[in-house]
Amino acid sequence: MPRLFTALALPPDLADRLADLAMPLAGARWIAPEDMHITLRFAGDIDNPTAREFHAALSSIEEPAFTLKLSGFGAFGGQQPRTLWAGVADNPWLDTLARANDRAARSAGLPHAKHPFRPHVTLARLRGTRPEAVARVLEQLGAFESKPFSVEEFLLMSSKPKVGGGPYVVEEAFPLGGTDARQDRWSEL
Repeated sequence: MPRLFTALALPPDLADRLADLAMPLAGARWIAPEDMHITLRFAGDIDNPTAREFHAALSSIEEPAFTLKLSGFGAFGGQQPRTLWAGVADNPWLDTLARANDRAARSAGLPHAKHPFRPHVTLARLRGTRPEAVARVLEQLGAFESKPFSVEEFLLMSSKPKVGGGPYVVEEAFPLGGTDARQDRWSEL
């Protein structure tokens, strides 16, 4: 039963730059640069027939390539912070691609996403971290904006069931700007 999600990879130099921002923070588990990504649609632990349907629906997505940049830092969780993240600058092409991934998930029979799409790169997962400490780290990180980078594909990724947080495996890359014919293991599931 694969645990699947779709995502955008970061350029390695940008992921390394973000990983270099890690600093002492009680309760923080900083994400390795190779596991940093922007989630488009979480599918979760799904059976093989549903995974095949999801894959087939993703294969039919035809959206153009675009450029993207990261901007700002923040935290999810309010008084019980659970995630420290780098934000993504508003981008209508990204929003369109995320909606296409959501339609693919729903056409495969997956339920609606639990949370609205809020693009970000998780920098650290937090457990028992005090909000004041997170606020200090965000202040130390200061303003941030990456150079624009090209997004030419989106990925179907997997992680260990019921674990999450990496390491992640790229199951397939779907090119933007058109689709190609693929023969792969999905027809064997």
